[in-house]
Amino acid sequence: MRQVMVAGNWKMNGSSDSIKELMAGIKDGLAAISKAEVVVCPPAVYLPRVSGAADGTSIKVGSQNICDEDSGAFTGEISANMLKDVGCEYAIIGHSERRALYGESDDLVAKRFAAARRNGIKPIFCIGESLEERESGITNDVCSRQIDAVIALEGVEALADGVIAYEPIWAIGTGKVATPEQAQEVHAFIRGKIAALNADVADGLRILYGGSMNPGNAKELIGQKDIDGGLIGGASLKAEDFLAICQAAE
Repeated sequence: MRQVMVAGNWKMNGSSDSIKELMAGIKDGLAAISKAEVVVCPPAVYLPRVSGAADGTSIKVGSQNICDEDSGAFTGEISANMLKDVGCEYAIIGHSERRALYGESDDLVAKRFAAARRNGIKPIFCIGESLEERESGITNDVCSRQIDAVIALEGVEALADGVIAYEPIWAIGTGKVATPEQAQEVHAFIRGKIAALNADVADGLRILYGGSMNPGNAKELIGQKDIDGGLIGGASLKAEDFLAICQAAE
């Protein structure tokens, strides 16, 4: 039985005061959460603060990115061991904003996945198509290409050490949401693709939906057979909304 995960990607938002309030609110609501694994991914500068606030609770902490190298002359990058040192267990890999705005290729994303995995950080591996690609009918081709880059580098078994987050780019921060049926269709394709290579990996792999999941639609989305939780953007910045999504998993 796959445990549902609800991961909050705070993106480039927050301050010391707002994060203190947000974490306090999330912790206050944890008593009502028994089934979902709860993960928060703050901006890098706040990771030690958030990790400290999460200490002693069931909340897991993740980063929003990770370097593909383990150390050295890579100005501005943060290594897996540095992230582990400040309490990270997860790292978001290949978010569409990293791919589209900062030019991260499938190959670089795969290397980031590998760096996380070899250093004991669990990757939250993001894949997904643009609106143009969806309208062209190549959603599955795009997702396949992105997954294949990791499989080519690490092997299909490596996926067992992480989580996949399917994020249709056209539904991120736009208020548009893939219908439960649309999301399930892609999730089922992803699981089927991996099952063709290794059924055990596919069966145990958690596949999250990302793309404007909110308290109003979370229960129906998470209720789909192959949707194992959500990677939450804007709704993760309000404790009440984030907890409502976690409770939808109950």
